Amino acid sequence: MKLVNTHIQKVIVLVLLSSTSILNAQTWSLQQCIDTALILNKNLQISRNNQQISEQKRKEVQANLIPKLDVNGEYKYFTDLPYQLMPLSTFNPQAPEGQFKEAQFGVPHNINANLQLSVPLYNAQLYNNIVTTKLATEISSLQYKKTEEQVFFEVSNLYYNAQILQHQILFLDSNIQNNRALLKTMSLLKSQLLAKETDVTKIALQLQQLQTQRDLLINKHQQVLNGLKIMVGLPLTTNIEVDQSIVFETKPDQISTNNVDLQLAQTKSRLLSNELKSIKRSRLPSLALFGMYGTTGFGYDKQPNDFLNFYPISFAGIKLQYPLFNGTVTQRKINQKKFEIDNADLQLTLLNDQTAMQTENALSEKIISKQTVDNTLKQVQLAEDIYRKTILQQKQGTANLTEVLMADNALREIQQQYLSAIVGYLKADLELKKLTGNFSVKQ
Repeated sequence: MKLVNTHIQKVIVLVLLSSTSILNAQTWSLQQCIDTALILNKNLQISRNNQQISEQKRKEVQANLIPKLDVNGEYKYFTDLPYQLMPLSTFNPQAPEGQFKEAQFGVPHNINANLQLSVPLYNAQLYNNIVTTKLATEISSLQYKKTEEQVFFEVSNLYYNAQILQHQILFLDSNIQNNRALLKTMSLLKSQLLAKETDVTKIALQLQQLQTQRDLLINKHQQVLNGLKIMVGLPLTTNIEVDQSIVFETKPDQISTNNVDLQLAQTKSRLLSNELKSIKRSRLPSLALFGMYGTTGFGYDKQPNDFLNFYPISFAGIKLQYPLFNGTVTQRKINQKKFEIDNADLQLTLLNDQTAMQTENALSEKIISKQTVDNTLKQVQLAEDIYRKTILQQKQGTANLTEVLMADNALREIQQQYLSAIVGYLKADLELKKLTGNFSVKQ
């Protein structure tokens, strides 16, 4: 049912996309990108198929408990009937012992048709294999969840990159506008012989550099959007834009660890323990019920005694199989599996320690980055105010071009620091969610 619903959602999304792809670029929220990726992302579709494969394997193993019924039919025509050696005394009571006479038995035409039934009554390995496939299905579900979180992580990362690039472009647009106004002012001063040619050239060169930088950022922004489309599962022809506003979470961080990697490691450890049980139980006997019902036909096609006669045949029985000795192979397998379980436990302990350390680091990084964002935002506002005042002083003749350029460079530098702080915060936030397993589908 879940797979059917996914297909229905996919069709609806594709219809909506086909109706909007020819329109102007629409602004997509992060939640829209995530919701669409959960339906159209190719990796998630592959993972869902793997879940179905795992489920079918589980049902396949369970089906071994169902009685099996086979229909068999066979016809043989003997061009040479089989020989058997008979004691010669059978034909001649006076014949000495140790002498034999060959004899052919049977008739040329042999027909067999029967039904064979087999019912497993007790098989310890089979029951244990059913538990193993259930654990494998659980692992497949966890792997799907891990893929889902990875898609969430990558979509969010691309979305945030696109937002940062948009802000960089906006800052550059503002800087370009400031430089154009400054170039106009310097050109006017030069015409009045109040400024040098080199002063105008410096401003023009800086303006060209800013425009080149803007072109590069626009190209990079488009590349990031294309990557976002692929990750979401959209055609490259779809026109999308990301929301410019960057949202900083205000709710407290969820530190409770629900890490998928830890859950996978724990489940794999359980799987190894179950495999060890299966190996040990291979020493136990197995019991099965079997039976057959059918008919056997014999035919002879020579005159004057041609005939074709059928005779019933049926039987039922119980089969007990008990392995007595296999050359210590089972014991070697048990020893190997114990070492694998020891390694799995060590890896789980190591993973727990690493996750705890990385979670603490990410939380600390997020707090520091948020403080840096707030501080640099104030510094950006202060740098903008200094730049405006320096421009005003330059117009009044109390500040020279060098001071203006220094104020402009300081403004651009603090803008970059502000964006870097945002990047650090978003990166730490995503890392923290990934480590704690607190990726939520709803933001």
